[in-house]
Amino acid sequence: MNKQGIADAVHGILGGTKVQAEQAVDKMVESIVETLKKGGEVSIAGLGIFSVKARAARQARNPRTGETLQVPAMNVPKFRAAKALKDAVR
Repeated sequence: MNKQGIADAVHGILGGTKVQAEQAVDKMVESIVETLKKGGEVSIAGLGIFSVKARAARQARNPRTGETLQVPAMNVPKFRAAKALKDAVR
């Protein structure tokens, strides 16, 4: 399922137009991204927790040339699945 499939499911439940359903899904994704940009955490019951993790700077090696590269420190998104989601997938 992709974002369009989620919008179709929202449209099926809420009614209205498909454009409104797409806007609702877009706004939800945008809200999650904005919260993560600020370093916050988004918890959706039954689904899981979206958070940001700081990754330290490190050295990496280009496997093709063997050259050593410096990879800078960065923040990366992280997702922890809720127990309900884990149980549903099993």
